[in-house]
Amino acid sequence: MAVTAKKKKTKKSIRIQPLGDRIVVERDVTGDVTTGGIFLPESAKDKPSRGVVISVGEGKLLPNGSRSELQVKAGDHVLFSSYGPDEISLDDHVLLLMREEDVLAVIN
Repeated sequence: MAVTAKKKKTKKSIRIQPLGDRIVVERDVTGDVTTGGIFLPESAKDKPSRGVVISVGEGKLLPNGSRSELQVKAGDHVLFSSYGPDEISLDDHVLLLMREEDVLAVIN
C-alpha cells in the first residue's frame, strides 16, 4: 500500500521594493452607497485618489552619486494625481506604482 503525502499550501507574502523615487500605494476602498443612501454600481464609481503608502524606494539618484531623501514613508496616507499611477496586481491585490512627484499631499 502506497502512502502519499499532501503538500500544505502556504501563503507566501510577496514583498515589493520600488526603485529610485517610486512608491507603492494601496488605494483606499470606496463605499457602495452614497451619504444620501443611493446605491452606486461599479461603473459609476470614481476611483479614489487617496491611499496608504506600502513601500518606498531609496530616492532619486543625484548627479554627485548620492540619493535624495523621499518626503513620504511607508504608512503615510496620501492624496495623489489620478493620472500618475500604474496599476499592478499581486496576490489578488491591486497596488499602485507611482513616482513621488505624483503625490499631492500627505494626510495627517
